[in-house]
Amino acid sequence: MPNVTVVGAQWGDEGKGKIVDWLAARADVVVRFQGGHNAGHTLVVGNTTYKLSLLPSGIVTGTLSLIGNGVVLDPWALKAEIEKLEGQGVKITPDNFAVADTCPLILPVHRELDVMREAAAGKGKIGTTGRGIGPAYEDKVGRRAIRVCDLAHLGELEPQFDRLCAHHDALRAGFGEPPIDRARLLADLTEIAPFVQQFAQPVWKRLRDLRKEGVRILFEGAQGVLLDVDHGTYPFVTSSNTVSGTVASGSGLGPGAAGFVLGIVKAYTTRVGSGPFPTELSDAAGQRLGERGHEFGTVTGRQRRCGWFDAVLVRQSCAISGVTGIALTKLDVLDGFETVKICTGYRLDGQELDHLPASAFEQARVEPIYEEFDGWSETTMGARRWADLPAQAIKYIRRIEELIECPVATVSTGPERDDTILVRNPFAD
Repeated sequence: MPNVTVVGAQWGDEGKGKIVDWLAARADVVVRFQGGHNAGHTLVVGNTTYKLSLLPSGIVTGTLSLIGNGVVLDPWALKAEIEKLEGQGVKITPDNFAVADTCPLILPVHRELDVMREAAAGKGKIGTTGRGIGPAYEDKVGRRAIRVCDLAHLGELEPQFDRLCAHHDALRAGFGEPPIDRARLLADLTEIAPFVQQFAQPVWKRLRDLRKEGVRILFEGAQGVLLDVDHGTYPFVTSSNTVSGTVASGSGLGPGAAGFVLGIVKAYTTRVGSGPFPTELSDAAGQRLGERGHEFGTVTGRQRRCGWFDAVLVRQSCAISGVTGIALTKLDVLDGFETVKICTGYRLDGQELDHLPASAFEQARVEPIYEEFDGWSETTMGARRWADLPAQAIKYIRRIEELIECPVATVSTGPERDDTILVRNPFAD
């Protein structure tokens, strides 16, 4: 059976949670392969709303949910999230949930460093969530991380603690902070270890065995392609690779495992935090998009910046991440606009561009080139058939397909799981 990989094709917050939840009901296993608990997914199932940050979205449906080695894991955040979901009636056990034993841990020192750096950055603020994601990835590549498997050998980690403290103590001194309290850190890890260890296993091996059985695997990405550390709007990016290719390294399966790559794309554009945003609106239309779309970050609660659909950026994301088809979300937010716009190119110093330049200085200066369309007065909210959509909405979607050079696979018309129009079934390809 084909696998499906879900990635955000904008700056995150595209509605991946709902789409993954919808697909998870049709999958046998859901896998997170990068990021950490800086990702926020909101699922609406019946009258219940679930807010996830670390757990794969399939956990709500009871689908086997795995956290791959490409994720950085905050064990205390994991415990809190599991307890919260269990309070909502979701059963989470080692039978339906597992964590890769090679996941690096996010420690309190990572969260502290994240906050200290951002506070001292002045105009250079990135707009991080302050949850320690970046510092944890730094320690991973710096070969000083404490990993999930180390929780079974805490009495033997003195050399690893030496490497960790040698790095962090120097940084902390620069911020006027005391050295790491090693005894406190060890005590905290000793306390949380049994909870995490019950879920720890070689996830790559389990996935290999599952794949041999021919199960349908759904790979769930976090953030969006435009936040990829290599391909995003650097330095205003996350600390991991968010593109579909990360499925291979972040799960332990080979590059052929990604299958159908579904890019989640909002019918307009939003961004949280700092960084370039060519189509950003600071007028009444932007305010209306934010209000109708309830544009507040699931993790941070910060109000999202809003703007018109940017076909240049989405086309770039689809090419970089090998997107097979897109899931267009929040179409209903555009209901009632007299006119809607799509950015089809940029103008920089008198020249027209068909892509976003790499330099942050040039990214901040590009001007959008728009196509304008008549809007639609009919509602798309809750539509579940292509024939239920207004003619102008269909025209808008078809033009998006042309401009991004990628077909629409699904259209989301509301927060409910079944408010979805299926144009092309990813699991059937």
